[in-house]
Amino acid sequence: MSAISVSEQQGVRYLHFGSALVQGAMRIARPYGLELEYTRDMMLPLMLRGSARWPASVLQIGLGSASITKFLHKHRPETRLVVVELREDVLAVSRQYFKLPDESPMLRIEIADGFDYLARQRKPFDWIIVDGFDGDGHAGALDSAPFYHNARAHLTANGMISVNLVGPRLKQKTARERIAHAFENRMITTEREGDANLILVAALGEPIEVRMLKLRTAGAALQKETGVDFGATVERALGKRATSGEPLKL
Repeated sequence: MSAISVSEQQGVRYLHFGSALVQGAMRIARPYGLELEYTRDMMLPLMLRGSARWPASVLQIGLGSASITKFLHKHRPETRLVVVELREDVLAVSRQYFKLPDESPMLRIEIADGFDYLARQRKPFDWIIVDGFDGDGHAGALDSAPFYHNARAHLTANGMISVNLVGPRLKQKTARERIAHAFENRMITTEREGDANLILVAALGEPIEVRMLKLRTAGAALQKETGVDFGATVERALGKRATSGEPLKL
């Protein structure tokens, strides 16, 4: 496995796995924020489901610098959060340098392979968050048709999944096709020009139809609650719908 390193620049601490590729980041003055834009995009389900009681349970695969873990643990304290991380040294670094909270009845950390862990579970989750990579940006079995179908099988009736896809557009296209097949095309993506990250959100159960004003209002409400700016995330999710007025559906 690649060596872990931590760097710091202009008040931001970064996590690396043996390369310049950033695996996570934390603004030291705001340890519970979401410094990297892609992590904000992964929170879209919080704006789309529109219920303070959702999600009751989350499975996060890939700990990284613990940004998403800390954000959800702080702002959704009644959510049962299980985080699966392959590497014990990533867990140790997250605790030492990135202020990962101690485990509790509502926060459990498992050292395991994410693919295998999911396959062993019997209880479903409201939300599955997939953000696991090696130092070269490879997700391995986490980016495979069997994994995405298994993820669907482990979601509750109105469950959702957020997936971070990293790499060339051709590779992302293949992953999108796999997810589209598993979730019957009920998905949306957010893209940033020149960014290697593509965020994909898919849903099960009750159809989601959100008009521009409602999604912007939801983003503003979440920003007021958490102090994190979700304005750009909302606009990326809307895409061309922001000018056409067409509702976002999935």
